[in-house]
Amino acid sequence: MGTPGARRQARGEVERLPSGSLRVRVYAGVDPGSGKRRYLTETVPAGPAADREAEAVRTRLLDQVDAVRNPRAAERPDALAEVRPRGRRRGELTVAAVARLAGVSAPTVSKVLNGRPGVAATTRRRVETALREHGYRRPEAVVRSPNVEVVFFGMQSYLAVGVMHGVERVAGAHRLAVGFTDAARQSATGRSWAHDLLSRQPCGVVVVHLGFTSEQHGLLATSGIPLVALDPTGEPEHSVPSVGAANWSGGIAAARHLLSLGHRRIAVVAGPADRMCARARLGGIRAAMAEHGRPLDERLVRVGQFAFEEGYEHARELLRLPEPPTAVLCGNDLQALGVYEAARQAGLRIPEDLSVVGFDDIPAVRWCGPPMTTVRQPMVEMGAAAAELVLTLAAGRTPAQSRVELATTLVVRDSTAPPR
Repeated sequence: MGTPGARRQARGEVERLPSGSLRVRVYAGVDPGSGKRRYLTETVPAGPAADREAEAVRTRLLDQVDAVRNPRAAERPDALAEVRPRGRRRGELTVAAVARLAGVSAPTVSKVLNGRPGVAATTRRRVETALREHGYRRPEAVVRSPNVEVVFFGMQSYLAVGVMHGVERVAGAHRLAVGFTDAARQSATGRSWAHDLLSRQPCGVVVVHLGFTSEQHGLLATSGIPLVALDPTGEPEHSVPSVGAANWSGGIAAARHLLSLGHRRIAVVAGPADRMCARARLGGIRAAMAEHGRPLDERLVRVGQFAFEEGYEHARELLRLPEPPTAVLCGNDLQALGVYEAARQAGLRIPEDLSVVGFDDIPAVRWCGPPMTTVRQPMVEMGAAAAELVLTLAAGRTPAQSRVELATTLVVRDSTAPPR
């Protein structure tokens, strides 16, 4: 006997609920552990286009099941092959319970969970708060889209390209695609990158050089989408796994190099104080100079954004001092290139009159004149490590370590020499 109100299809069924909503259910095989049948389900809110949308959902779910059953899918990681389904455990919150708590309908909660439009901003926030505060986790099997999403705050190509190469190297080996989102552009238009990702349902998300709120993390966690932070701006909350470079060690290596050349009057153009990496680099410089009995002269320290203009302006000021520095350590390579220009305009030669050290090792510093001494960050390897972490989480496994820190390397070129 068929279920009343249900339209049987060749594979999958669409059932009309008493509320007028349509529930789509597609058979997804037998669970090897329990021996029970598995189904993918999704609810489509009532409306004039509900029938058409339900058919589109049914087709999409069938395609997802086919993708998993495809023999080649065995080559993919467990992250894609299946977020293992489970039944509702005793005491766990249901969508209907969340709806009652938020004072909305169950279809409205479903829309929020799946990142669909048609929910007022205030209502969406109320539902998200209820989901987060009451610890809702969706229990049904979810076959994710076969891709990893990388979220940047501004597409800084000199770093973003390396990260994307690393993520693609790992994802591509598992037959997963890689997409990217520019959170800065979305923020300018009033859209939320977390809400957009909900609608795409990737198997994992890597956020790069970006802080994120408890609400954004909770939104993805509620929908079972794992999150990894790469070079986070601050200490990640909620035990979010993260990948970074050994910034402290890099700062130490850069300062020791200048000290070994005989420099004593060393200036620092550091990155923004709210960036964890900038604080670590400056901390390493301080430690190295204190170690050598030459504490950093705070009158020679400037703090600014990681930008060419900041390095240029701060260097102009430093080089006009009655006793200018003989060397400048920079928070990143863009700042260091700004120091190059300030030195050129002041009639100073690098490294004869001024030594300069950068941080990152972007391609441009190998081609500038003279080629720049800098500290290399392994951006490709960092991207690959973040991808490995997020696929481990997607497979339902606990990573061996929640914080991965990769070594930095001092690359000595022609921008440093002993002081005259």
